[in-house]
Amino acid sequence: MNKKIKIGVAEAFGTFVLVLGGCGSAVLAGDKIGFLGVSIAFGLSLLVMAYTIGPISGCHINPAVSIGLVVAKLIDAVLLPYYIGGQILGGILGGLVLYLIASGKPGFDAAASGFASNGFGEHSPTGYGLLAAALTEIVLTAFLLFTIMGTTHPKYPVGLGGIPIGLMLVLIHLVGIPITNTSVNPARSIGVALFQGTWAIQQLWAFIVFPVIGGIIGVLAYNFIRPTMEEI
Repeated sequence: MNKKIKIGVAEAFGTFVLVLGGCGSAVLAGDKIGFLGVSIAFGLSLLVMAYTIGPISGCHINPAVSIGLVVAKLIDAVLLPYYIGGQILGGILGGLVLYLIASGKPGFDAAASGFASNGFGEHSPTGYGLLAAALTEIVLTAFLLFTIMGTTHPKYPVGLGGIPIGLMLVLIHLVGIPITNTSVNPARSIGVALFQGTWAIQQLWAFIVFPVIGGIIGVLAYNFIRPTMEEI
C-alpha cells in the first residue's frame, strides 16, 4: 500500500478511536464517570493509539497537530491532505458509530443532549463566552503541541513520548471541559457537531480556527527555546 494512503488510513482509525473513546465516554457514561473519567478516556485513547499507529503515521489524529508539525518542518506539507483527510473521515465515522449506539436508547436526542459537542456562550457547559473559549482553546492546544515537540526531540528517550502526551491531554480536558467541553482538535469537533446538527454546527468555526492558531503558537514557542544537540 502507498505510504500516503497508509498515513490516511492510520489517522482515520486513530481519530475514530479517539472520538468513540473520548466523546463516547461523555455521551454514554458521562453522568456516571464525570468529567474526570471523560478526561482520562481521552488521554487513554490517545496514549493507546500513539503506540498502535505511531510507527505508521506518528499518531497526530488532530489537524491542529499536523498543521503545527508542518510549520515546524517535521513533516512534508505534501502529506498534509492525507493526514487531515484521514482525521476528518475518522472523526465523522466515530461520530456516526457513536450516534448509532446512543440512538439505541429510547428517548435519546442528539440535538437536545449536545452530543459531546463543543460550544461557547449558552452552549458552554458552564456559560463561558467566546473570548474565554478562544483563550482556552488556543492556550490548551499550544500546551499540547509544546509537549509533542518536546517529546519528539531527538534526545528524548525513544518510545516514551506517548505517555506525557496522553497525560497532557487528560490535563487539558480537566481544564477545558467546564469551559468549551474541550476541543483542541478540529476533527473531534467536526465528528460530533455534524450529528448534534444545530448550534454545534453554527459554532464549529471556533473549534477549527482556535486550535489551529494554538497549535502554531505552541510550535513556535517550543522552537524559540528548543535546545540544540550540543546543549544536551
